[in-house]
Amino acid sequence: MLICFLVWSTKGSGQEASEVIPDSTAIPTSDIRIRDPYILTDPETQTYFMYAQIGNRLTGDDDPRGVEVYISKDLKNWAAPQAVLTLDNDFPARKRVWAPEVHKYRGKYYLLVTLTSEEKISDTPNPLNGETQWRRGTHIFRANSPLGPFEPFGSAAHTPAEWMSLDGTLFVEKEKPYMVFCHEWAQTLDGEMNILRLKHDLSAPAGVPQLLFRATDAPWVRNMQDVGIKRNGYVTDGPAFYRNAKGELIMIWSSFGDEQYAIGQAISRSGSVFGPWKQIAAPLVKANGGHGMFFRDLSGVLQLAFHQPNGGGKERLHLIPLRETDNGLLALDRTLWEKE
Repeated sequence: MLICFLVWSTKGSGQEASEVIPDSTAIPTSDIRIRDPYILTDPETQTYFMYAQIGNRLTGDDDPRGVEVYISKDLKNWAAPQAVLTLDNDFPARKRVWAPEVHKYRGKYYLLVTLTSEEKISDTPNPLNGETQWRRGTHIFRANSPLGPFEPFGSAAHTPAEWMSLDGTLFVEKEKPYMVFCHEWAQTLDGEMNILRLKHDLSAPAGVPQLLFRATDAPWVRNMQDVGIKRNGYVTDGPAFYRNAKGELIMIWSSFGDEQYAIGQAISRSGSVFGPWKQIAAPLVKANGGHGMFFRDLSGVLQLAFHQPNGGGKERLHLIPLRETDNGLLALDRTLWEKE
């Protein structure tokens, strides 16, 4: 199989597609282990960028630590990954690298990624559930190209230092940037979805977090220990946003339901990220898959990207077309899906 991929020039403050180089070693989607997939579409160059942890959840003392990108023209075959962020050995938070996503904002590219430190917030386990209190938060890095290299604003997370936080995503409302992120169940027991105002250049927070909702606000959510997992808590993971034709705002997010890891949806009829948020009773994806995000493919179809199954080293990218229902919610578009 012969596939061509663009090589990008990162000269100056912009991005330019330079020469096209053939790649005969393309990797099929089915061969890529990936958790928390995030896909950025570039219509100008007809290219998809899929971001992942280097090595997909390296463990122990494995190096390098950071984020890599796969490049594709068809969402089926991908060029071998290349690093876009490499964390130096002295970077304070490099124990775990989770959930990278890249957003284009004001002409530049911003990488949001959850990093865990070797340092603990407290030496005492959480009395609610016995969980170790690792220092964990979402950091923001910047670059001139979707290929990086992404540079830090500093060594501190944008989320509160004493919180176990994860899965931050960028949302802009009325020209003001915000991070929506999860305050982790390991610290709160009942996981939270919070919003944090950012400075206009995304360099630092510009306020304090505000609560949007808790995991148990959704009727489909179950405590992990009630669905066969030996952990005590209600999860909030992976927020992502879509504005429907009525101007209302939909958030998908992940937790555990009756059939393990799942994706639910909530709707803000006001159209504001501040809600109020109404949780939909039935999950969008209910069986052992989650951490979804939205993107439009190069033909304009709205796609849901997520990983499934949720463990065992078998996690893979899954793509399902979506459609709007009459009440403004999202549903799996099985007509398009079955044509794949």
